[in-house]
Amino acid sequence: MIEITEATSQDLPLIRQLAEQTFHVTYLPLQPKEKVDYLFDLMYNPASLAEQMKNGQRFILAKDETGYQGYASYEINCKKIGLTKIHKIYVLPTAQGKGVGKILINAIAKLALKNKNQALSLNVYRKNPAIEFYEKLGFEKVDEVDIDVGNGFTMNDYVMEKILS
Repeated sequence: MIEITEATSQDLPLIRQLAEQTFHVTYLPLQPKEKVDYLFDLMYNPASLAEQMKNGQRFILAKDETGYQGYASYEINCKKIGLTKIHKIYVLPTAQGKGVGKILINAIAKLALKNKNQALSLNVYRKNPAIEFYEKLGFEKVDEVDIDVGNGFTMNDYVMEKILS
């Protein structure tokens, strides 16, 4: 059984450790190593993680009897428009296909509804196979964005949303 807990600043090293086990595995087949390394350092250095938490991102952890299986970060009422933005969701490769991602998204959806948010939103790389996973959970593509992340790199994403009921 998967237990979801809210992370605190003391959990940031654990989140970074989980990211080390998931981020490169997810993106190296899809993106150049230089870009993946750059993005990892940008988003997961300790100061950046602390800043994300300070600026309103909440992190949750998924754990079962064998240990931590994944994490997600989200922001309630992102941009003050009544939606919850999922900034990150990563599941260990050994736990993929076992419902952990769905449990993380459902936990965020419950928190969104509790805070009177009517939709979930996330960005996903346009060539990421996880798009099918999100569509199965009711997300729909609503936009395409190209985000300059510095160092000559761009993130080419779909914006996907799910209306909550």
